[in-house]
Amino acid sequence: MASTESKQATGKSTVTPTTGGITAPAGFKTAGVHCGIKASPSALDLAVLTADTPASAAALFTTNLAQAAPVLVSKKHIEQSHGIAKAVVVNSGCANACTGDSGMEHARRMAEETASAVGCTPDQVLVASTGVIGVGLKIDRVVAGIRAATAAMTRGGGSDAARAIMTTDPFPKECAVLVETPGGTFTVGGMAKGSGMIEPNMATMLGFLTTDAKVSPSLLRRALQESARDTFNAITVDGECSTNDVLFAMASGASGVVIDDASYPALLEGLLTVSKELALGIVRGGEGATKLIAVTVADAATVDAARQVARTIANSLLVKTAVHGADPNWGRILAASGRAGVPFDVSRATVHVGGILMFEKGLPHDEAAPLVAEHMKGTEVQIDMNLGSGGGASATIWTCDLSAEYVRINGEYRT
Repeated sequence: MASTESKQATGKSTVTPTTGGITAPAGFKTAGVHCGIKASPSALDLAVLTADTPASAAALFTTNLAQAAPVLVSKKHIEQSHGIAKAVVVNSGCANACTGDSGMEHARRMAEETASAVGCTPDQVLVASTGVIGVGLKIDRVVAGIRAATAAMTRGGGSDAARAIMTTDPFPKECAVLVETPGGTFTVGGMAKGSGMIEPNMATMLGFLTTDAKVSPSLLRRALQESARDTFNAITVDGECSTNDVLFAMASGASGVVIDDASYPALLEGLLTVSKELALGIVRGGEGATKLIAVTVADAATVDAARQVARTIANSLLVKTAVHGADPNWGRILAASGRAGVPFDVSRATVHVGGILMFEKGLPHDEAAPLVAEHMKGTEVQIDMNLGSGGGASATIWTCDLSAEYVRINGEYRT
């Protein structure tokens, strides 16, 4: 519930699931519409999210040097506004990437039209696009869609918005939680899209998070970076980093619960819970995916070293195809680990799949292969690589299997 009082969140927090997705937090409305970018009239392709009043905002962007026009515009806006935003506008079906001056003009126009409709300055609007690279945006249709969406916004429009940002995603991804603290209860909500071109450090992933906690822009950015590290930046579908990745967060303050350094862990826990659910949804819905794979590397010298090895295993085409075929080929896991650029002694390493020992101290345990094959026939596969380095650091990266369907989808993407 919104409150005019400010309540300090202190002590331990409890996180529980709730409904409502991106607009579960108080102070936000959204809508998803069909504006004509996608051919099917039943396919929603534009969403607008607004805060009732200007909100604290934070953003993370693709690390790809070939950045799309909406990324460049949103980067400039978040800097100019000093972390304040009132709206986000998103289209799917066209990335508006590598489209020259007209692409930049179209991204700016999206912000301007949204600002005019919701009553704010253009630099308080963040812009995102997803779809085919190198195709011009049908800006007249987008403008009409923005006007229709802003006229239709409701607190209950989250599910339509989650559908409107999809491209090859097989299902929409949304999540929300209540965070109960001694100082009061606040809500965190979110939605995301992503199915292909997914690699840690952002990819063809659009992610949007909201909270009704009262948070400064600097503290919100800190929480966004920290939560993304072990969620959105710990997934990979195909090792491809895209031109359009964005992750936006907005805090309305409508709950009256104030977040400061002392209560920061409560906010972080809420963001981590929602972000992990959305990130795993992206991997489960990876193009052609049939299995979710968790790769955990343990006993590394540092967490970064563990992440590096886990990411190398997760991106190995041979490992991903072996999992798809339920082939208990531990050698591919070990070989990927060995080329990750992290020193370790093979004679001290162990490999488990599904909790079953397959390799230990330089020797195979192939008698376990039938049990491992059964585990790999399931929809969730666990790979554990222990480096035996004595450092005690660990990290997990989530990925999916590689199937013939992935090849078909991407071989026909433009045709």
